[in-house]
Amino acid sequence: MVDYHAANSASSSGQQSYMEPESDWDRDLLLDPAWEKQQRKTFTAWCNSHLRKAGTQIENIEEDFRDGLKLMLLLEVISGERLPKPERGKMRVHKINNVNKALDFIASKGVKLVSIGAEEIVDGNVKMTLGMIWTIILRFAIQDISVEETSAKEGLLLWCQRKTAPYKNVNVQNFHISWKDGLAFNALIHRHRPELIDYDKLRKDDPVTNLNNAFEVAEKYLDIPKMLDAEDIVNTARPDEKAIMTYVSSFYHAFSGAQKAETAANRICKVLAVNQENEHLMEDYEKLASDLLEWIRRTIPWLENRAPEKTMAEMQQKLEDFRDYRRVHKPPKVQEKCQLEINFNTLQTKLRLSNRPAFMPSEGRMVSDINGAWHTLEGAEKGYEEWLLYEIRRLERLDHLAEKFRQKAAIHESWTDGKEAMLTQKDYETASLSEIKALLKKHEAFESDLAAHQDRVEQIAAIAQELNELDYYDSPSVNARCQKICEQWDSLGSLTQNRRESLERTEKQLESIDELYLEYAKRAAPFNNWMEGAMEDLQDMFIVHNIEEIQGLITAHEQFKATLPEANKEREAIQAIQAEVQKIAQYNGIKLAGTNPYTTITPSSIDSKWDKVQQLVPQRDQALQEELGRQQSNDHLRRQFANQANVVGPWIQNKMEEIGRISIEMNGTLEDQLTHLRQYEQSIIDYKPNIDQLEGNHQLIQEALIFDNKYTAYTMEHLRVGWEQLLTTIARTINEIENQILTRDAKGISQEQLHEYRASFNHFDKDHSGALMAEEFKACLISLGYDVENDKQKRTGIMDSDDFRALLISTGNSLGDAEFARIMGIVDPNNSGAVTFQAFIDFMSRETTDTDTADQVIASFKILAGDKNYITAEELRRELPPDQAEYCISRMAPYAGPDGVPGALDYMSFSTALYGESDL
Repeated sequence: MVDYHAANSASSSGQQSYMEPESDWDRDLLLDPAWEKQQRKTFTAWCNSHLRKAGTQIENIEEDFRDGLKLMLLLEVISGERLPKPERGKMRVHKINNVNKALDFIASKGVKLVSIGAEEIVDGNVKMTLGMIWTIILRFAIQDISVEETSAKEGLLLWCQRKTAPYKNVNVQNFHISWKDGLAFNALIHRHRPELIDYDKLRKDDPVTNLNNAFEVAEKYLDIPKMLDAEDIVNTARPDEKAIMTYVSSFYHAFSGAQKAETAANRICKVLAVNQENEHLMEDYEKLASDLLEWIRRTIPWLENRAPEKTMAEMQQKLEDFRDYRRVHKPPKVQEKCQLEINFNTLQTKLRLSNRPAFMPSEGRMVSDINGAWHTLEGAEKGYEEWLLYEIRRLERLDHLAEKFRQKAAIHESWTDGKEAMLTQKDYETASLSEIKALLKKHEAFESDLAAHQDRVEQIAAIAQELNELDYYDSPSVNARCQKICEQWDSLGSLTQNRRESLERTEKQLESIDELYLEYAKRAAPFNNWMEGAMEDLQDMFIVHNIEEIQGLITAHEQFKATLPEANKEREAIQAIQAEVQKIAQYNGIKLAGTNPYTTITPSSIDSKWDKVQQLVPQRDQALQEELGRQQSNDHLRRQFANQANVVGPWIQNKMEEIGRISIEMNGTLEDQLTHLRQYEQSIIDYKPNIDQLEGNHQLIQEALIFDNKYTAYTMEHLRVGWEQLLTTIARTINEIENQILTRDAKGISQEQLHEYRASFNHFDKDHSGALMAEEFKACLISLGYDVENDKQKRTGIMDSDDFRALLISTGNSLGDAEFARIMGIVDPNNSGAVTFQAFIDFMSRETTDTDTADQVIASFKILAGDKNYITAEELRRELPPDQAEYCISRMAPYAGPDGVPGALDYMSFSTALYGESDL
């Protein structure tokens, strides 16, 4: 059995890839004799397409190669090399020697010919001769075909599939049945030379016409000889695969120039696709950044608006609007800000991986700008909340003072009612001596009463002054009323002085005064004032903010109640004076004029006011107890919030510390770490109801106007910031792992390398900050075997321990200053003095892998341009997909060289621009 497909055991895998282990030559010939006919015709035509270059041809493939002369000539033509000089003798031995020279040359090209001997060829063995020619075709026409990392038969099939994919009724799956209707042959020609074929006129049900059309056009215009007859293909159930493959390989080589252009176009499309995707990501970033900044710009003026409202209800609405902002409007923006940072980091990673310059957002839209604006927003937010709470306290205080002012003013106005008329009457002009003396004493009592009311007037004026200082909205009416009271008070003082003077002028004409009435009046007046003061105090409004303050009022009230028995004794003593008057008058038969001439305070009024005091005491008790209950409830709210806050606060701190530990540990693969982090993130998100519950309790505290909490050091603002930082930190940590996966997959870094990088980085990151200072970074590089003096090591990146020890000895364990400065310029372009882990692995992957470059893209454009230094829009539209062609045309500058033509475009500067100025 002859094995025409066995490769030389010493040859490379690339040399073996064209072999076909699925078929056996002898079996194929025995199964279908029609294949032998097709192979004879195809192989003969193929050989003649090369022999005619030497001015000769063959007629009978098994006869014309028997002497070995044309066989050696064929090998020289297709290889471009010289074979040993042939022997010209006619004897069998001469023929065998020539054929052996040809077979030896074939073997020297890495092809092992099993069971094919020179004797079979010299004897005209058809099967052996066809097998030998097929081996030559495989080696010199098919083996070197390579398409998208596939070669030989697979590469040729993939090339056919790609070229014919756009054509209807064509589905190339093999090298036999797929070609029977002739449409695939025509499609190959039309794809490369559309002017030669009118493909739309071809019919699938007319294979003979289709095949003849393709074969004739190929022979006439493409210099591909006709290797098969249409009838040979159509009338065979399964055309010979080797014959079809040989014929198709001629098409491939005829269009090889176009293939180079396609390869170049593919490289350009790949580069452009990366740029288009990156530009889309940049546009998305710019829009998201603009929207977020615009929201911040619109929100800050609202938070900075300190225009106070006049009433508590209006300020409470402002507080509710602020809570709505905190609960509804801000959280989505926190997520957007976090997502913006993640998108920015991912984009920068993709740019680094595609060897593109770093993305610089437009002015004012850097991540630092966003963070700065956010910081300003949070400062305004904190100030706004503090102002709201201050204003609510101020208005609460104002409402209390205003009500107190109205109450004291009403009491005072009630007391002064009729006093001016009393002081201006002329009753003393017609009164008797006793009546005048009585009027004088009565006036003295009034002056005592007047002096007792001085304190109230001063209190009213002080309250009005405080309302003015606190900017009370109704200050004008308060001031007007206070002014009226003060003016009336001054008038009363003046009238009182005038009346005293009038009474004193007539006092000499008055004699006796009833001492008991006078004593009654003197004792009744202060007692009456005390009762009025007590009633005023018992009805006085109060405002407290904690249990201690209300307990202080309760204590004061209890002290007041303790004075009531003594006050009652005074009341009884005063009433006893009046009883004594009645007793004396009755005893002496004196007819009293009626009321006490020295005072308007009657015993019944004293008893009435005393009863009123007795009624107000329990009412005051109830009011104080109700306030005590409210303060106890407030204290419960404080404890309730504090109990939760004292759990949530440490929980957030603990999670932050755990994330810090996770970010520096290396447990499992990056995918394992990513899965673990996402599960960890979900556990954090699942904790959100605790934050919501805490927010609810905080709202209850604010609604109860509670402004302090001695049971916890945590404020809601503190916990909100911690919660947002926790969500942002876990999202950033996940993004870092995702970027490491992107870097690993794009740069071909193994999991072991990443582990080694992370272990070295963590070793020198002593403070677990996630970044290395310059000297720490330098030590980290040295620990990995990186040294500027060793070019080989710098390229490969990693050494074994023995090489590393030798390197440290030879270099003095140091990096050159210039080389280290170069590296720092790469990993720390902003001169911050710190190197992140992402920047570190980006540098290591960049030093150990290759990426496409500007030079490669320029070379690809040069192929599309036919070696010109410029390219035209027509050429771009012909060679590239429409969207990428228009992308290039819209961005390429006009070509300014001397050999250009109108409309020529400069592809060199465009290619360089794709990679930034560093490649110029």
